[in-house]
Amino acid sequence: MSEPETPLLTSLHSISEEVGKVKKKDEVNGSSKEAKMGKGKGLESAENVCDEGPGICAHLLTLFSFFLILSTLPVSLCFVVKVVQEYERAVIFRLGRLLSGGARGPGVFFIIPCVDIYEKIDMRVQNFDVPPQEILTKDSVTVFVNAIMYYKVKDATSAVANVDDYGGSARLLAATTLRNVLGTRNLGDILSERESIAQEMQSTLDEATEPWGVQVERVEVKDVRVPEQLQRAMAAEAEAAREARAKVIAAEGEHKASRALRHA
Repeated sequence: MSEPETPLLTSLHSISEEVGKVKKKDEVNGSSKEAKMGKGKGLESAENVCDEGPGICAHLLTLFSFFLILSTLPVSLCFVVKVVQEYERAVIFRLGRLLSGGARGPGVFFIIPCVDIYEKIDMRVQNFDVPPQEILTKDSVTVFVNAIMYYKVKDATSAVANVDDYGGSARLLAATTLRNVLGTRNLGDILSERESIAQEMQSTLDEATEPWGVQVERVEVKDVRVPEQLQRAMAAEAEAAREARAKVIAAEGEHKASRALRHA
């Protein structure tokens, strides 16, 4: 005859059943996670496949172009061999795709006619004279300020692939930055802190143009023009301050003279 189960045995049986249920749930969750990870890897691999190089048509066109070059030698060398100067770089696109290896140059490089197109980029330092900007200062004074910016291309590939017109974009950004920076300053700060203003503009422009492959070398505030009415008011204020100082000095001199006479 079987002995009756004690409360301890029944509790052990219930605990073992609960542990078994938990293990089954963990196994189910693990299998579902693995399935999701497998799907994610499949999607990533599919995206990588889509991002691969040119297809069969591109290779056929390239081979056909090579055949034309070989069949028309040496005349085809005039269209294949290109030269860029020491201060230039060439960015090549083959059937719309940017060629790996970065920009070519300086010196001789080769292209495939009818398949490759290239664009020359000048790497020398260029200057831009920011036209006078009408700016309302922090203390509600209207001034006209112009500046000059020196910049150059440090990455020819980014200058071609990331922005439509790197020169025009940098120039427009320079004018906007000049208004934004000077709009937070008082008139006295603008007149006396030109170096700090130029450094702040340079750092702001250099950070903004970095994705375009452009490096801002230097920024200088050229001229600060104040309206004529304000100039007359400032001149009258300065003259009144000078007259007040002169009167104070004269009064101090008379006071010292009277004290000297009294002691004598």
